Amino acid sequence: MKLKIVLEKGMDGYIVAHCPALKGCVTQGRTEEEAMNNLKEAIELYLESEPEDTRLHGGRYKVCELAL
Repeated sequence: MKLKIVLEKGMDGYIVAHCPALKGCVTQGRTEEEAMNNLKEAIELYLESEPEDTRLHGGRYKVCELAL
């Protein structure tokens, strides 16, 4: 999977990294490399779904995977 990311210099000198396709998936690092590594980890955690997060009312739910 390929996702576009945005790197920008923060006011504190750190590099802020975020993925516009994943709302709220933001991190930072001292260098671009560190910010990108931190964002990779953040994206993996963001996309990791837990069954309790996908429950429908009444306890009926189905967890599926979709490869892009």
